Amino acid sequence: MADSMILVPVRTSRQGTSLNAGKLKEDYKDETSTVELHVDDMRRLGLSKGDTIRMRSPNGSEAIVDCKERKSEDAEPGMVFMAYGPISSRFMEDEDTAGTGMPISKHLPIEIDGPLAADGTASPSAMMPVPGGAVEQFGSPLSAQQAGLFGSLAGSSLTAVQAAWLSGYFSAMSGGQGVAPAGDISGQPASQASTLPLMTVLFGSQTGNGEGLAEQLVEQAKGRGFNAIAKDMADYEPTALQSEKLLFVIVSTHGEGDPPVAAEELHEFLKGDDAPKLENLKFAVFALGDTSYEQFCQTGKDFDGFLSNLGATRLMDRIDSDVDFEEPGEEWVASVLAEYQKIADESGGAVQASADILAFPGKEKSKYSKTNPYPAGIILNTNLSGEGSAKQNQHIEIDLGDSGLVYEPGDALGIYPTNNPTYVDELLAALKYEGTETVTVGKETLDLRDAFFRKLDITGLSRVLVEKYATLVDSDDLRTLLDDDHKEDFKEYLWGRQLVDLVEDSPATGIAPQDLVNMLRKMPGRLYSIASALSKHENQVHLLIGAVRYHSFDRDREGVCSTFVAGRVQDDEKLLVYVQQNKVFRLPDNPDIPVIMVGPGTGVAPFRAFLQEREATGAKGKNWLFFGDQHAATDYVYEEEWKQMVDDGFLTHMNAAFSRDQAEKIYVQTQLSENGKEIYEWLEEGGHFYICGDAERMAVDVHKALINIIIDEGGKSEEEAEAYIKALEKAKRYQRDVY
Repeated sequence: MADSMILVPVRTSRQGTSLNAGKLKEDYKDETSTVELHVDDMRRLGLSKGDTIRMRSPNGSEAIVDCKERKSEDAEPGMVFMAYGPISSRFMEDEDTAGTGMPISKHLPIEIDGPLAADGTASPSAMMPVPGGAVEQFGSPLSAQQAGLFGSLAGSSLTAVQAAWLSGYFSAMSGGQGVAPAGDISGQPASQASTLPLMTVLFGSQTGNGEGLAEQLVEQAKGRGFNAIAKDMADYEPTALQSEKLLFVIVSTHGEGDPPVAAEELHEFLKGDDAPKLENLKFAVFALGDTSYEQFCQTGKDFDGFLSNLGATRLMDRIDSDVDFEEPGEEWVASVLAEYQKIADESGGAVQASADILAFPGKEKSKYSKTNPYPAGIILNTNLSGEGSAKQNQHIEIDLGDSGLVYEPGDALGIYPTNNPTYVDELLAALKYEGTETVTVGKETLDLRDAFFRKLDITGLSRVLVEKYATLVDSDDLRTLLDDDHKEDFKEYLWGRQLVDLVEDSPATGIAPQDLVNMLRKMPGRLYSIASALSKHENQVHLLIGAVRYHSFDRDREGVCSTFVAGRVQDDEKLLVYVQQNKVFRLPDNPDIPVIMVGPGTGVAPFRAFLQEREATGAKGKNWLFFGDQHAATDYVYEEEWKQMVDDGFLTHMNAAFSRDQAEKIYVQTQLSENGKEIYEWLEEGGHFYICGDAERMAVDVHKALINIIIDEGGKSEEEAEAYIKALEKAKRYQRDVY
């Protein structure tokens, strides 16, 4: 059965303000044929991103289009958004104009069917029991828009209690005697939540962990009948802080103390001289970080300090969480809900809602995740570096089997490695332990050797770990080294050393094994950019990993996970894996947009995924790849694939810079500068610019090169060029995945 909705044509950034429908058909014949729906409608209709649906107007116009979720704030149930173009113009009269926004009278009633099977028929299993179109069977007086909204609610799997409660509410509105059923929230209508204090959960996330925690908090809050909303810092207007009363901030730290891209603008605003006083605001901060970095949770500390200094009242102490943030995150969510309950009680309107009445459907949880990794088989594990190379670049193909794990280009795969047994033996010897001692890690009891091998991070040194160890062994020398007066000495000590060096330098005499275990963090998963697209490699995920090996302080050292995958793991072993979303590193929604990708070394991995996805989906946009390494003969990974894409006309330009093949070193930034004119033209056409790889040098040099290109080719000052880049960032057209 078809579902009644409203089609809302919207103007894209590159379309003018006075285009009529006839002109649209001619000038924008290549405009995207993808429509966007509210997430509730997607769920209700059983639709997923990329599914095909049929749209039909009352006058008989029809189109088959792809669909996806609309994530902007104007998304509403019952509304279907689509760019002005040849498809949307089928549903418009020639005199309809594409201005800054169509008047409501011009919004277009349509019916949609889907998802469609290959033969064009709608899948009956996708339809919910009461679709919006069913309203019209009963002589409904509702407008098309109201029918769409009603359909969204009616099809959202209401329980009997919820349906009865709504019936009583609408009866009371119309003057009837309907009463909400027993157990309802003080007999108040569902809109009561809007009279409670608004809890704004503001998240700034690099990998999606912060966003996930924010969604968890808001879902539980709404399930209790609380008035809560989650907002992404990337889309948040900083001046809106002045109207907030209750703010819960969840923010990660990127690299050495930097805010994630999504939080940069708000972070800059709050530390600036123009930041407003916030005496009426109450807040709390949950900081996500990694203790292996010196500036652990620095962005969270910054936000906590900024808000306090502007006069806001801290409701709860800041929580600084390590990479295994899940448990402290759950505890923090519980504390926030308890705190809100108190505030709402004081406001005179809070009630603990029955879960049966106000339970909100959560997102479908995958069986496998970071806390429950999938044991994946290895299809292929091979070294792509040629003989004589100074590197080992390992290509791994992993079988996802029936795990149900899915990913998008730009996402990462997490792997839980084991420690090198040789290193485990060295550490046990330094500690003077046998390895057979019984210890507990979490809820598991096992022998110390096994804990060191499988469960614990026993290599990395950080300030947090050295502080704990200094207390454990009661070392004055370590306390002195940790003093603020010796910051540079401490940084120098950390470089190139591991836990075994710390133990040898400051022996742990007479320390119980369990006390040592208690100070160590659990083995963190290592994240690697995914180098494949599911559209090309079904149920597989590919990685490109550079094995890390070096020598320092009379020891051979190695990266725990890179050498585990590139040497210690056996072909018949299982890898414990999970997918980590990276929503800030995505292909453009419009497949016709050109993309410029800069990825030297293993930084090229996500761009292999990008190109595979665009090729498999028939994207028409131009593609330009910049790759670099030391020697073409030994380090040119995926060379044949790139050449084939060029020969096929799919990869528009392929630039490879090999720094050691000539007297003068050539890098990716060198070739960027040499092609500045055309790069600027692509940007002016709406192109997206991506960087992946080394953050410390490469990304900085590429950024400088891009600034100079904009100055030279755009005739801009340095300040104007920086503003140009900022505008690209805000539009998500300049994206970096650097480390």
